Amino acid sequence: MDFRIVGLSPEPFRHLYGVSEQDLAIHGVIRYLADECPGYPDRVEMREARVGETLLLLNHVCQPAETPYRATHAIFVREGAEDTYDRVNEVPEVMRLRLLSLRAFDAAGMMLDADIVDGKEIEGLIERLFANPQVNYIHAHYARRGCFSGRIERA
Repeated sequence: MDFRIVGLSPEPFRHLYGVSEQDLAIHGVIRYLADECPGYPDRVEMREARVGETLLLLNHVCQPAETPYRATHAIFVREGAEDTYDRVNEVPEVMRLRLLSLRAFDAAGMMLDADIVDGKEIEGLIERLFANPQVNYIHAHYARRGCFSGRIERA
């Protein structure tokens, strides 16, 4: 079964790129300097930040549906990230490196199923979740910290 993994659009974050620490604080955002790799997963380009790159830690509405599953959580966005990850049947290395929680939702945003998987074995769980024809999309989260990783759609 074909699937598509999509990172976040940079558009909602561009206004934060390069602004002062004080202005970031107004938005509840903290700038980090990557001091190890892996360790700072960018949600736009779906890659690990390289040592020395800056990232913004901010709250993101990852599940906007007006259901009990509406959700927000902290994510990293690499400062200056522009190229949204969008690939069919390709899992970014940033997901392969981590334990993931996959959450399957219907078109109304209600969770139908969920499970955890080692990122190296994600394809099998994607296939199992999409075997249910009511599953419209899947959210991937990094299981240990709970942070949103990316959206998985049917291709």
